[in-house]
Amino acid sequence: MVTVHKTRQNFTLEEFLELPETKPASEYVNGEIEQKAMPQGEHSILQIRLGTAINEVVLPNKIAHAFTELRCTFGERSIVPDITVFSWNRIPKTEQGRIANKFKLHPDWVIEILSPEQSANKVIKKILFCMKQGTELGWLIDPEDESVMIFKPNQLPEIKSDEEILPVLESLKDWQLSVTEMFSWLSVE
Repeated sequence: MVTVHKTRQNFTLEEFLELPETKPASEYVNGEIEQKAMPQGEHSILQIRLGTAINEVVLPNKIAHAFTELRCTFGERSIVPDITVFSWNRIPKTEQGRIANKFKLHPDWVIEILSPEQSANKVIKKILFCMKQGTELGWLIDPEDESVMIFKPNQLPEIKSDEEILPVLESLKDWQLSVTEMFSWLSVE
């Protein structure tokens, strides 16, 4: 069973951001702090492989960058999605041109991977929050039934499965990944 640990309520966002980081990461939503579930095998493989596959396409031409477990603070929340993708021109940078440590903006694409016994509705709420803040695309990957729920602005969610091609950001339109191909990464045979 996945346990989500709640701590003291009624923190301010500023107080939360002063706290030491936890492993797994904690998130701040509506004055409450919740620790994320520890990723398990399928979750870990999908997160690493998908982040790597996206970066292989976007990094060479400086189109975007995919990050795993990156804290994003925006809209009075501080969340740590499984994967975030930021368009190249939106990546926060230091004066020296290095990637900044703090991302105080919404991602362009947010990807969450459902863990066993994790509340799908809580994860959907996080994706919907991102969409309302300006995120262009959201995926909720469900390894149990090998499907992906797709979120786009001002549209009803849709579910992709089998050989269906998953939608990606417009800047990645030449890259195609089917649901079957993505879930084939889980096989070690």
